[in-house]
Amino acid sequence: MSDIQKIIVPDVGGDEVEVIELCVAVGDNIEADEGVVTVESDKASMDIPAPFEGEIVSLSVSVGDKIKEGDVIGEMKVANGDSADEGASEENASDESSKEDAPKQEEAPKDESKSEAAPAASGSSEVIEVAVPDIGSDDEVDVIDVLVSVGDTIEKEDGLITLETDKATMDVPSTHAGTVKEVFISTGDKVKEGTVVIKLEVAGSGSSSSESASSDASSEASAPAAQESAKQESAPAASAGSETIEVAVPDIGEDGEVDVIDVLVSAGDTVEKEDGLITLETDKATMDVPSTHAGTIKEVFIKAGDKVKQGTLVVKLETSGGSSSSAAEKPAEAPKQEETKQDSQQDETQQASQQEASQGRSPVPPAPEAKNTGKAHASPSVRRIAREFGVDLTQVNGSGPKNRILKEDVQAYVKAELAKPRTAAASGSAPVGDNVLQIVPVKPVDHSKFGEIEEQKLSRIQKISGPFLHRNWATIPHVTQFDEADITEVEEFRKEQNAYHAKIKSGLKITPLVFVMKAVAKALEKYEVFNSSLSDDGESLIIKKFINIGIAVETPGGLVVPVIRDVNKKGIEQLSQELIDTSKKAREGKLKAADMQGGTFTISSLGGIGGTAFTPIVNAPEVAILGVSKSEMKPKWNGKEFEPRLMVPLSLSYDHRVIDGAVGARFSTEVAANLTDLRRIIL
Repeated sequence: MSDIQKIIVPDVGGDEVEVIELCVAVGDNIEADEGVVTVESDKASMDIPAPFEGEIVSLSVSVGDKIKEGDVIGEMKVANGDSADEGASEENASDESSKEDAPKQEEAPKDESKSEAAPAASGSSEVIEVAVPDIGSDDEVDVIDVLVSVGDTIEKEDGLITLETDKATMDVPSTHAGTVKEVFISTGDKVKEGTVVIKLEVAGSGSSSSESASSDASSEASAPAAQESAKQESAPAASAGSETIEVAVPDIGEDGEVDVIDVLVSAGDTVEKEDGLITLETDKATMDVPSTHAGTIKEVFIKAGDKVKQGTLVVKLETSGGSSSSAAEKPAEAPKQEETKQDSQQDETQQASQQEASQGRSPVPPAPEAKNTGKAHASPSVRRIAREFGVDLTQVNGSGPKNRILKEDVQAYVKAELAKPRTAAASGSAPVGDNVLQIVPVKPVDHSKFGEIEEQKLSRIQKISGPFLHRNWATIPHVTQFDEADITEVEEFRKEQNAYHAKIKSGLKITPLVFVMKAVAKALEKYEVFNSSLSDDGESLIIKKFINIGIAVETPGGLVVPVIRDVNKKGIEQLSQELIDTSKKAREGKLKAADMQGGTFTISSLGGIGGTAFTPIVNAPEVAILGVSKSEMKPKWNGKEFEPRLMVPLSLSYDHRVIDGAVGARFSTEVAANLTDLRRIIL
């Protein structure tokens, strides 16, 4: 016998998912749990399995349709219809028995429910165990990520760990809100239904709600008490006129997570608006996360050493007044709004880094460049093949619909990897890791054998900026043009102006660097190629119609480059004040990420230290940088005699792919001429 059964969508972990592939056709005979259609959510792709073994009779969906839990996607003729009928009759019998038992349950004494609910409600908190729920697989599955750690405060349904099965990746959600007391799972472990994930400390009233809701009688008995307590709690809250808001990390100009190096507040502290809460350290600077309101700290969720990003909750703050509810809602919405932006930025960054790497590769058949960032769209069968060959699917470029990875894409990737040359692989001097430039590594040396040594750790800025400097030096063909400028008249004018400001006690002090900035800005207006960037594909130039000059500033933690905007539109005094304020913020570690973005040209001045010349490294994606050394009095021939003139050395480094040597010399000469005669700046 046979029976026609509907194929119904099970729990897919979201409201609606999109059908991206039909795995079967009408008339196909399939096994139980074999994929019928493949769907894609915002987290992963997965197959909707057949609930029975049999023949596909009809399909009611097509590629591009949106489906959700409970939708019918087709019908199939089930083999062994008798057993299906028997199972149905057993379910009906169990339903009838449950209906007969229902009156008995309703007749349970109300007094017993009261006595059971009372102890639960009286407890202030309790520790529960959260285990892996039914994941649709009897076998153990891999843990690919642990999302929480001891001490974290989580909400109900927050993800605890991420699992990967043959069909999809999924998060194991928390069953309650509370504080994580112990984590039993680590990345790489295998788990199954019932495996304990964490111990969670929850509030007693929250944990007992499910018990008190088990009978209508107990909820009716507790209703008057709940109403009275609600009145008592609402009365002081209304009279106090205060509310508790959440303060989260704002936009810090970074796509990924950054380190928390200091927590500036603790529970019970009173803070004013804009007071610092925590101190963050990025690859460019350290900065404080300010409080959005004045109030009292009720709870701190961050500790030193944690990693945070935009939208991460920092503190709960009790404020006076009721106008901040919308501000409290914005941090919760921020992560959702930023996901698309971060994905696109990560995609651009990855493509750019791959392009730079490809410029240093040997001429061999390249592997398909990946456009995926963070997640790969592939069917379970393709994932199985990738695991067999040890292929990271995020590195494979999909050629299917919507960049879906096919079996042929994995095969092509493996062939391309095998085709890469293995020269010098057997020797001890072979390049290792991602050394795409084939640079032979330095052999380790035990320096202590030759005398006393001391090891000093690099600062975070040095450790992070080092690879970027190395990348710029290795991938940009540098040319450095040396010149000098006569700044005798400029220096006399500067001293006159400083004497005037000292007399009127304005507090302003003009430095020679400001005149260099104005001279460079005027030259950039004339030679736009120096105010450009090379496109990602290397086929065109991006000419910028704004002039923002970065100034290299030495700080205790390392070198940072804050940006002074619209230099060509500002006067000497305004630029002087901005330079003083920016340099102070840099040395105090108070620069924000936005203060170091958007530069079009960089100036590195060593005039206050010494030296005659140096070769500055171009700060990509810019195409040029000017180095300024210490000025010196030199004898210069004026046509009749030698006279002392104050000369400042200039070192202009530029990207030779964009700028020719003749243009570089003209630009350097233009800057020197502008410094020699300030009247040229106003022309």
